[in-house]
Amino acid sequence: MTPIARYAICGNVGLRGFATRGVAQSSILRSCPSSPWTIKPARVPQAYRRLNSPRFQSSVASNVSSPSPPPPPHPSQPPNPDPTTPPKPKRLRGAFIFLLTSALCFTAGFTMAAAPVISSAVSTATQALDPPTDADTLIMFTPTTAEVEQIENAIFSHPFTKSLLEDPKYIASRPHLKIPEKLRSQNLTGGTLQGPDKIAVPPLQFSTADGSTFVSLQWLGPALCGHPGIVHGGLLATLLDEGLARCCFPALPNKIAVTASLKIDYKKATMAGQVVVLRAETTKVEGRKAWVRGWLETLPDVEKGGEPVVLCEAEALFVEPRGAEKMTRVVPT
Repeated sequence: MTPIARYAICGNVGLRGFATRGVAQSSILRSCPSSPWTIKPARVPQAYRRLNSPRFQSSVASNVSSPSPPPPPHPSQPPNPDPTTPPKPKRLRGAFIFLLTSALCFTAGFTMAAAPVISSAVSTATQALDPPTDADTLIMFTPTTAEVEQIENAIFSHPFTKSLLEDPKYIASRPHLKIPEKLRSQNLTGGTLQGPDKIAVPPLQFSTADGSTFVSLQWLGPALCGHPGIVHGGLLATLLDEGLARCCFPALPNKIAVTASLKIDYKKATMAGQVVVLRAETTKVEGRKAWVRGWLETLPDVEKGGEPVVLCEAEALFVEPRGAEKMTRVVPT
C-alpha cells in the first residue's frame, strides 16, 4: 500500500483528527484486527500536507472536538446568580447594625445611671428658684433626737422668744432652711456646723424690713469648743460676721454685701451647752456701704430674774459688690 493510500484511509476514518489531538497512532492500530502485515508510519509528502487543513477533516473529528452543550438546569434548582452582579455589602450592614445597637445600649445605660443625679439636680434647681417662705421655714425643722426636741421646745417656749414673735416689726424666719438640702453641706453655718452637739437646731432669726435691727437665737453644743466647755472664739466671730451682715442686707440697694472689716472684743468666756442671743443694729448706710454694730449675750433666766450677760462685741463694715444687680443668687438670704 502506498503512503498516499494509507494516509487517505486514516483521514477518512478520522485517525488523522485523533492524531492531531495527542492520540498516538499506535494505540489506534492496536485496536484494529490483526493483519499479516505491519503498517509503518510514512512521511507525508510536502504536496499532501494541505490535507491537514480543517476543510479536509472528517465529520467524526468535528463531532469529537466540538464540546457538547451543558444540560438544562433542573426545575427545582434555583438559577445561578449572574456573576457580573456585585455581592450585597453584608459586612457593612452588619457593622452598621452593631454600632447602632451599641449606641442604643450605651444611651439606655447612661440614662439609667444618671437618672438619680438628674432628678437631684432638678430638685435642687426647683428649690433654689422657688424657696420656701419665711413662715414655712418656722415649721420645716423636725428634731432627730429627744435632746434636740427639748432644745427646740425650750427656745420657742421662752418668754423672750414669744415677745419677739408677737412684735409686728420683726419678721421671724429660719433662713438656713431656704438653702436647698443638697447645697447645705457646702454652707458653713447652714450645714457644716449644724447637728447634735454643735448648732443643734437651725438659728431662729428676727429681722426688720428696713434693715435697722436684727436678733437671732442659737444653741451652741460642746463640739464647738476650743477649750473643754468653752466655745471657740472663731465660732463666735463667724456668728457675729453673719448676723451683722444679715442685719444690714435689707438696707442696701441689692440686699447683698461682703465683709470689708470686722472688729471683735471678747468680754466673757462663752460656755457650751446654752442658748446665746445675737443682737445687731445698722448705724449708718452710704450708697453701697453699711456700718453695723452688734453683740452676743446670754439668754436671761426669767424665773430667776437674771439679766443677760454680754459675751463679746463687734463692729463691721459691709460693702455691696459692684454689679450686684446682675449677680445670680444661688443661696437665698
